[in-house]
Amino acid sequence: MQDLENNYFGNPRREVAALIPPGVETVLEIGCGQGMFRSNFNRLHEYVGVEPNPEAASVAATSLDRVYVGTYTEVAAQLPLAHFDLVVCNDVIEHMPDHDSFLAEIRKHMKSSAALLGSIPNVRFFRTMADLLLHKTWRYADWGVLDRTHLRFFTESSWRETLSEHAFRLETLKGLPEPESVKSVRRRLAESAWIRLIGPDSRFIQFAFLARS
Repeated sequence: MQDLENNYFGNPRREVAALIPPGVETVLEIGCGQGMFRSNFNRLHEYVGVEPNPEAASVAATSLDRVYVGTYTEVAAQLPLAHFDLVVCNDVIEHMPDHDSFLAEIRKHMKSSAALLGSIPNVRFFRTMADLLLHKTWRYADWGVLDRTHLRFFTESSWRETLSEHAFRLETLKGLPEPESVKSVRRRLAESAWIRLIGPDSRFIQFAFLARS
C-alpha cells in the first residue's frame, strides 16, 4: 500500500516535467498529491496546489505556497482569476465526473497566454486491448489504465478532439511507455505483435500533453 501511495501522491513525474514551458512564474496544480511536482521548478513566484486527500495535502503544504483541500469544484471559488501561467493536471482529468466542465471553467483562472500541462492514461494501451479482445475482460484494478477510480477514458485521438473542442491549442502530445522491465524474448515478441495489430499508439500507457489556452 505504501508503494501505491508513493506512486500516486509522491511521484515527481520527471517525464511530464520535460514539457514545462519557459517563463513560468505562477503555477496551479490540480491533484498535487504530496507536492513533489514542485521539485521540477527552480524559481517561481507562486505555487498553489489543490488536493482532496487530507494526508497528502498536509505534506504538500510543507513545500507549496498554498494548498486547498478538496476537489477543484469544491475550491474553485477560492482561486484567483486570470492569475496562473501554468495549470498542472497529472493523472487527474480521468477522475473527474465532468471533465468538460473543468476544461471550460479552468480557463478563467489562467492568464491569456497560459498553458495546461499534464498526463492522461491511454485506454488503447495494448495490454488493456489484448485483455478485452482476447480474454473478453474489462477488469478494474487498484492502479493503471483501468484504475477503479477512473470515471473517464481517453485515446490519443479523443484527447486531441477534447482539447480542440474547448479551444485549447495542443503544442505537444508525448506517448509514455511502461517503465522498462526484464521480459522474456517470447513475451517481448507477443507484445510487439499486439502493438502491430492494434496500432502504434497502443504502445503507450499514458500521454503527456502541453496545450495553450
